[in-house]
Amino acid sequence: MTNLDLRTEVDVLVIGAGAAGLSAALRLASAFKVLVLSKESIRSSSTNRAQGGVAAVTDPDDSLESHVRDTIKAGAGLCNRSTVELVVAKASSVVEHLEKLGVQFDMENGSPHLAKEGAHSFRRVLHVADATGHAIATKLISRAFNHPNIEIRTDRVAIDVVTNRESSAQSRRVLGAYVYNRKSGCVETVRARSIILATGGASKAYKYTSNPDGATGDGIAIAYRAGCRVSNMEFNQFHPTCLYHAEARSFLISEAVRGEGGKLILPNGESFVRRFDSRGELAPRDVVARAIDFEMKKSGLDCVFLDVTHMSRNQIEERFPQICDKLDSIGIDMSTEPIPIVPAAHYTCGGVLVNYHGATDVKGLYAIGETACTGMHGANRLASNSLLECLVYAMTTADHILQRKDNDRSVREDISDWDESQVTNSDEDVVLTQNWSELRRFMWNYVGIVRTNKRLERAARRIELLKNEVHDYYSNYRVNGDLLELRNLILVADLIVQSARWRKESRGLHFTLDYPQTNVRAERSVVHPRLDPLDVFHPLPVAAKL
Repeated sequence: MTNLDLRTEVDVLVIGAGAAGLSAALRLASAFKVLVLSKESIRSSSTNRAQGGVAAVTDPDDSLESHVRDTIKAGAGLCNRSTVELVVAKASSVVEHLEKLGVQFDMENGSPHLAKEGAHSFRRVLHVADATGHAIATKLISRAFNHPNIEIRTDRVAIDVVTNRESSAQSRRVLGAYVYNRKSGCVETVRARSIILATGGASKAYKYTSNPDGATGDGIAIAYRAGCRVSNMEFNQFHPTCLYHAEARSFLISEAVRGEGGKLILPNGESFVRRFDSRGELAPRDVVARAIDFEMKKSGLDCVFLDVTHMSRNQIEERFPQICDKLDSIGIDMSTEPIPIVPAAHYTCGGVLVNYHGATDVKGLYAIGETACTGMHGANRLASNSLLECLVYAMTTADHILQRKDNDRSVREDISDWDESQVTNSDEDVVLTQNWSELRRFMWNYVGIVRTNKRLERAARRIELLKNEVHDYYSNYRVNGDLLELRNLILVADLIVQSARWRKESRGLHFTLDYPQTNVRAERSVVHPRLDPLDVFHPLPVAAKL
């Protein structure tokens, strides 16, 4: 294969094929040639797993202000109100767009059936049974595959974006990216005038997670190495109810189950959540996850249980067909017996710092979806706001790129091919397996639902050792998918730990026994990268006013 075969030039490169990436690609394809990269199969994104739905005000008794208020309250003072108002106001446009794509939300008596989830004041979650993400992904994938201006390549792992490497991030602009082809083992060079990072979150940093294997924080790490700030990385949302069963790793039990009256109970049948919050099972996710974690540690339990036996079999099959089928396959009838559950890492509330257009600190580089920190989620994400946010920012980002198309077309600077002349094939891949396992284990134990200074210090020391080992590996051997993911996860874990150590309070998803109080003044953590590309593992969080 020649170097020419490994080079591609497009107008827009979209890295990530979930709802955010595909929605942006479809909006851009009317004017641009767009290349979309998927790390694995086209259906491997978190979108395809999303059970809940899209939060939007459609009930006459509900209001935009109520949705804004619920979002800000769940975000524990760290939401950007302007961002929240923007996203909530555009919800109707998002719903209309999805319906035009062919997504058919569940109806009841001629009106949308609305689910109620934790910390929402009203029923406002539009859904397609318990497989909303799958329904949305199916329509987006179909449209993208059939669009003449969109090319989709699977089994591609982005290594890094290429910039003009100016002395300051503000004067830098993106030129393209290096991409590893899992099938051929070759590194491809893609020139692009604009790049959108839509790679999802970083919950794979933890031992237990509801996320797909590809959720390794790639976009966050890539943007940071390019010179972009990241924010609020200490806020990792742990979903309270992930199925605990040897044959069902990472299967989520939707919050909507609790919205329909499901109760969390101990093995003896005792209900316990109201001891921690008067809202019980519908308290914010951080509260419910900590309640479960406390009870499990206090009594040495492997799990607790979610009881929905008040619903009939027919009701369950109609409302939760996907969950019901999954449980049936492992011998659990949720209409007659409680479901064993544990909390699991679920959503990265922080990410690459962006403006209302999804623009990062580097010109031409954008971040949307779970990769970005827009100010929408603050210190804790309100249920079913994630699909809403990613679709709104896909729209605003695409609009911004379309408006700048004449300026961007003038950029012609070339980039060199990937150079492997100084490296060899490795026979030490066992190192990657060991380091991957070690990272996820100590992040769960030391940087999980409840934290302390000492636990964070221990995590920081171990991260430093892993950084050195992986840097040596990356410098001397040819890249592969596992190495690239581990390299990104270690950097993201470092950003999480450093941000958590900086925050001297408990707020939202960040709870530390050493600082259990919440400060009066809410400040987001912002990590400013050093511009030396070899020195990206030493973040220094500073406070930034909202």
